[in-house]
Amino acid sequence: MNLIKAAAFALLSLLFVAPVAQSQTTGDLEFTTVHRPPFSILEDTGQSGFSIDLMREIATRLDVEITFTQADDFTMMLESVRSGQTDGAVANISITAARESEMDFSLPIFASGLQILLPEEESTFQQIGVLMTREILLLGLLALGLLFGGGMLMWVFERRHQPYFDRPAGDAMFPSFWWALNLVVNGGFEERMPMSRLGRVFAVLLVISSLFVVSVFVATITAAVTVDALQSNVQSISDLEHRRVAAVAGSTSADFLGSLQVGHEAFDDPQGMLKAFDEGSVDAVVFDGPILAYYANGAGAGKSRLIDRVYRPEDYGIALPSDSSLREPINRALLELLEDGTYDAILQKWFGSNFRRN
Repeated sequence: MNLIKAAAFALLSLLFVAPVAQSQTTGDLEFTTVHRPPFSILEDTGQSGFSIDLMREIATRLDVEITFTQADDFTMMLESVRSGQTDGAVANISITAARESEMDFSLPIFASGLQILLPEEESTFQQIGVLMTREILLLGLLALGLLFGGGMLMWVFERRHQPYFDRPAGDAMFPSFWWALNLVVNGGFEERMPMSRLGRVFAVLLVISSLFVVSVFVATITAAVTVDALQSNVQSISDLEHRRVAAVAGSTSADFLGSLQVGHEAFDDPQGMLKAFDEGSVDAVVFDGPILAYYANGAGAGKSRLIDRVYRPEDYGIALPSDSSLREPINRALLELLEDGTYDAILQKWFGSNFRRN
């Protein structure tokens, strides 16, 4: 009799417990996301983006309805997954060891990595602008003043000794300047050599002093051009030293910069970070490559460039609460999308035909 009661109890348990275990795959799903173009774009008309479209297609394969809830920031989105308040989360969520210890992840849905965003390379006019500093302009005026003053002083010494200078002061201004300029640049004219003692002494002093001024002038220009070249030549993370670097607080990019002891300004979200970059408040941005590429090809076109090198390659995944029964069904649906070409169609829609998954 007791055996019959035990069997009946076990049967009833299966009948009631099994539907509970399957409820996550047969009932409506609620996923959390944040605004991270082009992976998750939140607009008045609803949500769109690569991750949103992919998750909707997965829900269709699972024969369930799915809705998306917007979190205030990335940290709150992940917290909703950790606490089990949502069925999962999608955006540009990097799969890391630290996160894997607190939640589950699907198979990778996107191969990504960190990249560096910089202002567009300077045009010829901008490069010329580098030379228009106050110091260089003052040195240029000093050189012109020295040549003009030296030429007129030579006119005073030579006007009664050298036929070239035998003219009124008003008429002698440019010829005297031209004589001094040729003396410095070409060594002067043999037929216009100073004839007076004071003129000869002054000519020697003029050449020596002009060499000093010209040397300082050339050195200043060279230094300005060299510094500008060094500042614009960024090929690696180490080149970011002494620059205003931006990242998003709590992101893998911020962790990466911190591990390398690269000083940076942490922003609450990518929108604020890219706005600061657009306004010139920061010199470089280190963040997820696909998001930076989306900006560089859109709002930042013509005024930003992306360094090709990828740092810290990482995969994006669908975040799920620990021990979620959704993990296996989602992975199977994702494999189906990869096999039948649906994934590639969604990828091409958001990233163009030139982008291919690894």
